[in-house]
Amino acid sequence: MARELAVIGAGLMGAGIAQVAAQAGWQVTVVDTTEDALRRGVEGVQASWAKFVEKGRLTGEEATAALGRITTSTDLGAAAEADLVVEAVFERVDVKQELFRTLDGLVKDTTVLASNTSAIPITKLAAATRHPERVVGTHFFSPVPLMALCELVRGLRTSDETLATAREFAESVGKTCVVVERDVAGFVTTRLISALVVEAVKLYEAGVASAEDIDLACRLGFGHAMGPLATADLTGVEILQHATENIYAETRDEKFAPPELMRRMVDAGDFGRKAGRGFYQY
Repeated sequence: MARELAVIGAGLMGAGIAQVAAQAGWQVTVVDTTEDALRRGVEGVQASWAKFVEKGRLTGEEATAALGRITTSTDLGAAAEADLVVEAVFERVDVKQELFRTLDGLVKDTTVLASNTSAIPITKLAAATRHPERVVGTHFFSPVPLMALCELVRGLRTSDETLATAREFAESVGKTCVVVERDVAGFVTTRLISALVVEAVKLYEAGVASAEDIDLACRLGFGHAMGPLATADLTGVEILQHATENIYAETRDEKFAPPELMRRMVDAGDFGRKAGRGFYQY
């Protein structure tokens, strides 16, 4: 099994993927455009491992060894020898397509290219490469070290071998996989949560119920661990807006159209927990 991984993007998702992979024994190269972004990503990983050590889930020696398996670079060429590349960059089709086009000219012909996109059809990204059969979706969930699921997405031309490689990787880092066999925008999980969040925001926007009561209804009525508005705050309101916009652009289904309140919150920088303000105050 391949053990050389490159992660493109040192943000929350990219750093989280790098963390679980290094912890599982993979040699990981994290690539981003600036040293500052890489520093923040590595510091986030170190902080996460410090909490694991404090809680007895990891020893200090194991954390130190895992950190030693992570290297960083601002040169995309550092991904050239990887057997698997996972991109976790900004959720825009053109940005991801350009990245895949560039990676396609750098990596080995046998390298699997994976995207952590939560909503963009994998076939759109694969079309930018010479080997669409080697492109697959590996949709992890935030925070990656704590969330057990990885949604594997087969593009129109993704091969069985590529899908099997993606599954082997995800399971090696401790994830349980579900497979999306038809490459629809938003896949399974993002379509479900987007529809729920959009309707919850509309109810809140219309004054039907408070944010607290909408979330409480979902927790107690449906057994959800977290209500949709609290989920939006945890995920990032702007991230969910981008996801719903991507699905709406593909489907023109009004249930995925971002409500005005969500768009204004993003304009104001009310992204949720990371901003200290979203549907709730933090």
